Amino acid sequence: MADLRTNFAGIKSPNPFWLASGPPTNTYGQVAKAFDQGWGGAVWKTIGEPIINVFSRYGSVDLGQNRMMGFNNIELITDRPIAENLKEIAEVKRNYPKHAVIASLMVESKREAWHTMVKQTEDTGADGIELNFGCPHGMSERGMGSAVGQVPDYTCQIVEWVKEVATIPVIVKLTPNVTDITYIARAAVKGGADALSLINTINSIVGIDLTTFEPQPSVAGKSSHGGYCGPAVKPIALHLVSAVAGDPSVKIPISGIGGIATWRDAAEFIALGAGTLQVCTAVMHYGFRIVEDLIDGLSNWMDERGHRSLADIRGRALPRVTKWTNASSVSCVGRHARMGRIKRSGGCRVTTAGRSWRSSRKRASGVTFAQRCAP
Repeated sequence: MADLRTNFAGIKSPNPFWLASGPPTNTYGQVAKAFDQGWGGAVWKTIGEPIINVFSRYGSVDLGQNRMMGFNNIELITDRPIAENLKEIAEVKRNYPKHAVIASLMVESKREAWHTMVKQTEDTGADGIELNFGCPHGMSERGMGSAVGQVPDYTCQIVEWVKEVATIPVIVKLTPNVTDITYIARAAVKGGADALSLINTINSIVGIDLTTFEPQPSVAGKSSHGGYCGPAVKPIALHLVSAVAGDPSVKIPISGIGGIATWRDAAEFIALGAGTLQVCTAVMHYGFRIVEDLIDGLSNWMDERGHRSLADIRGRALPRVTKWTNASSVSCVGRHARMGRIKRSGGCRVTTAGRSWRSSRKRASGVTFAQRCAP
């Protein structure tokens, strides 16, 4: 049977499936239940100076009969006292010593504030710290979250402050709301980060009520941009994970986040370089027990393919991710076309006069367009 045990930047867990920081990791009871169901680790809901959350704070985009294809939230960090959260983290770690317990932190951008929070967190026995540099709403307006994670110098500086006192692994959670995420990843590495996690949620307005003209979710008739997540963001997350994992300047472990709901999703992230997988939206939708399907599906697939451990598949797809200019083109043009002429071949229709092509992508004799037109 495939070995799913994980050692992520020195943090050990029985499998790579972790709960991402969010509503399902806000209390001892939630995390304990998740571990009982089989989750390998959990990143606690972000801790900082307590705030007041609004209601309602969730919205979704449905696709046909698929509920919550995309999920939007305007929830902020924990609204519970710091001491209460730290006490429960210690209790979870004491009762589940073989599971990974990570504390997600966000405090004001002052060296002393970070030193104090890190020291208090380490006293709980937590396995690691995740720095939330990705929250795109609410906290960013207060100079935290993505306000830090969008500026390389800020990212590097705060990681350096944390590493001055931290004795456990430090994971930096990256925001996707930037032009090039690799610049931020390199800054985190320069600051001394032990690992990265990505992606955090994407800036979004999930929809408008055309009767009241209120953005959704509505709070007393108004709303704000929020964080978008769920299956709809998976392609974006895969791209950004591959960009960071493929950057030669970034040689530290990566925890993949973004739309993971099935074992196939998990395997794709691992193939692009992820060491652990963090899940939130799917748990909110289907419950903690989905981890059983995640573990069984990934393990069975690995057994069928002859992969003994996660190391056998980690990063296997990266060498096949290349720049567009290096990719082999479908060469109907090279084989069939002449300037100003149109040539048909099975399901393929190419015109070089306008330098464009299109395909009906119909099957002919069981052969797809790409196969018929390949050089």
